[in-house]
Amino acid sequence: MPKKQKYYVVWKGRRTGVFTSWVECEKQVKGFVGAQFKAFESRTEADAAYLADYDDYKGKSSTSGRWRDASVKPILPSICVDAACSGSPGNLEYRGVNTETGEEIFHAGPYAQGTNNVGEFLAIVHALTWQAKHNMHIPIYSDSENAIAWVCTGECKTRLKHSPKNAVLFAIIHSAENWLAENELPEDKVLKWNTELWGENPADFGRK
Repeated sequence: MPKKQKYYVVWKGRRTGVFTSWVECEKQVKGFVGAQFKAFESRTEADAAYLADYDDYKGKSSTSGRWRDASVKPILPSICVDAACSGSPGNLEYRGVNTETGEEIFHAGPYAQGTNNVGEFLAIVHALTWQAKHNMHIPIYSDSENAIAWVCTGECKTRLKHSPKNAVLFAIIHSAENWLAENELPEDKVLKWNTELWGENPADFGRK
């Protein structure tokens, strides 16, 4: 299978612009103090990024925001959730954001000795409890099929081993499971984020 074409935006370097190969991009940024550059998967995305500010893309996935130009868009208003874990197990955190604006609604962690799937599960439940508290009824998007399945069954089916270091995390997991057991999950409340069509989840931490 041929390697997919990438496009490289250089905002600050020996020459700036959109380049069609890493070799050309590298010539502009290697050894250049304070170079600003990023790879994109399409020419359209690269051209749009070049006309914008580097800070709008710094620390974010190059596909973030693709949903705005998709033929079929996510439901708005809605909440997107995601998790990040440095290692498996490792320090875990998760958050929820407004899908349309990217504004952070809640953020939790870091918790020691967690996994990404656990974080995805807790993020969904946190979004559910947050909505219940604020009497809101809008969809929640996650890109984790495992986490969505766990929420639907009401059980966090993690293989993570319990230890003194992650005792707090397991207490939060049990609390989340108890909440799910006591509250009925509305149909189509938690939806799968279509990464292929919409790009990276807006709640993504940009650490991939």
